[in-house]
Amino acid sequence: MQVVDFGHDGMRKRTETKGRQAKRLKRSDCPLSCTLDLIGDKWSLLIVRDLLFGSSRYGELLNSGEGIPTNILSQRLKHLEQAGIVERQDSTHPRSRYDYRLSEAGLKLAPAVRALAEWGRGEIAGTRPLPRQARRRGPK
Repeated sequence: MQVVDFGHDGMRKRTETKGRQAKRLKRSDCPLSCTLDLIGDKWSLLIVRDLLFGSSRYGELLNSGEGIPTNILSQRLKHLEQAGIVERQDSTHPRSRYDYRLSEAGLKLAPAVRALAEWGRGEIAGTRPLPRQARRRGPK
């Protein structure tokens, strides 16, 4: 279970998410606002999308097509790991240091990713559909 204590004074507080400590600044008690604080940047949901649909290594995430810079990918993976959305483990692949997968909390983002992609497919000309099936869990 996620435990979050932001306080009411707008000051930075320590938050505990899935046993990890992360610094967060809470702007309001609105769950959408707090969610956007975690995953509302330009890249985080794209990383979640790629992890949902089969990528598990840094190089795969880097080459996903949107052109994420390496320093940003590294920062976002660390942020998502601290937030309890992504899990990192030593890789079994000879050319990768780590494998990444979505945590249980990260997997719960699948319907939101699907809904946003379906909206984009219907409203933005020239977009392609997402794959039909997301992976349930990443490599163990």
